[in-house]
Amino acid sequence: METIIAQITENEEQNQKIYEQASDILKRGGLVAFPTETVYGLGADALDEEASAKIYAAKGRPSDNPLIVHIADTKALEELSCDVTAQAKLLAEKFWPGPLTMILKKSDCVPKSSTGGLGTVAIRMPSHPVAAQLIRTSGVYIAAPSANISGKPSPTRGEHVIHDMKGRIDMIIVDDTVDIGVESTIVDLSEDVPTILRPGYITKEMLSEVLGEVRIDPAIMGSVKPGVVPKAPGMKYKHYAPKAHVVILRGPFQRYAQYVNNHAGAGVAALCYEGEEAALHVRALPCGREGDPSSQAQRLFDALRSLDAMGIHTAYARCPEKQGVGLAVYNRLLRAAAFEMIDV
Repeated sequence: METIIAQITENEEQNQKIYEQASDILKRGGLVAFPTETVYGLGADALDEEASAKIYAAKGRPSDNPLIVHIADTKALEELSCDVTAQAKLLAEKFWPGPLTMILKKSDCVPKSSTGGLGTVAIRMPSHPVAAQLIRTSGVYIAAPSANISGKPSPTRGEHVIHDMKGRIDMIIVDDTVDIGVESTIVDLSEDVPTILRPGYITKEMLSEVLGEVRIDPAIMGSVKPGVVPKAPGMKYKHYAPKAHVVILRGPFQRYAQYVNNHAGAGVAALCYEGEEAALHVRALPCGREGDPSSQAQRLFDALRSLDAMGIHTAYARCPEKQGVGLAVYNRLLRAAAFEMIDV
C-alpha cells in the first residue's frame, strides 16, 4: 500500500487540503494516523465495522484489545453510550478536551469491532488541534489506538509512525507537537466505583477531587489474569516494548549505577535521568528529570525506540516513582520490561 505522508505547516489553506484528503479516506473506510496531545493515533471510522477491523490488521493487534473512540463534541456521548452517567458529565466538564478516556456502556450504533467484543465503549475528546480538526472535518467518530506496531513503544514523533506504519495504512499526518508523551488516563465508569484501568496525565488525585472515591485496578501494577477480557488498551499484553531486553532496577542511584557498571559491555545501555550520564560506563539515554514525572513521560517512548536504533540488547532502567503522573511512567516501563524488576 502506498502511504501518503502530509506535514502540517503554518499554511492554513494547505492544512485544510490535508484535512479534507484525510477525511475522504476515513469516510471511505481507510486508515489515517494523526497526532494527539498524548501520542500519535491510528484512526478509522469508529462506527464502520470493517474500517475498525482494519486497525487490528495494520497494527497486528489482538482483537480483544479495545479501541478508543475520539470525539469533538460532548453531545457525541449521548449517541455512543446508552448510559451517560452524572459522573461522566462531571468529568467531561472538568477534563475535556484533554487526555482522559471514559468507559461507559455502549449504544447499539457502536460495533463490537471497536470495543474488543465488549458491551462498553471507551471515549475521549482530544485537545490537540490537529486531532480535533480532523474529527470535525471528517464528520465521523474516530476509533484510534496508538499508531505503532502492537506491543512496541507508542509513537511520539512522526518518524516513529512512518517507521511502523508506512506501507500499512493510507495516510500519516505529521505534526510533532505531541507534548504529554504517554497515552490518556482511562477510567471505567460502567461499574459502581470509578476505576482507573490505565494511568496517565490525569491522576487519581485529580479524579478524586471531582468524583470522590476512585479505585486503581490492580492490573496497573501487574497484568490481567488469564481468561479475563481487558476493558482497556494495554492491560493484558506485554506492551510498549523495544526489541532490547529492558530490566528495571529499583533502588537509589548509587546502587543503580554500581549495578549497571558491573554489567557494562557492548550492547548495554542505561535509561537514566538527566545529569546522571557521567557516572555510567555504558550508553546512557536520559528519560527526563528525577522528581519530574511529566518530563519523564515526554521522553520515555522516544528513549525506548532509540534503544533499537542503537542496536542495544539490554537496557537497565531507573525505577520511577509511583505517585501522580509517575504512576503512568511506571506502568508503561513495567510493561516494556515484561514485569522484570531487580532490587539493587
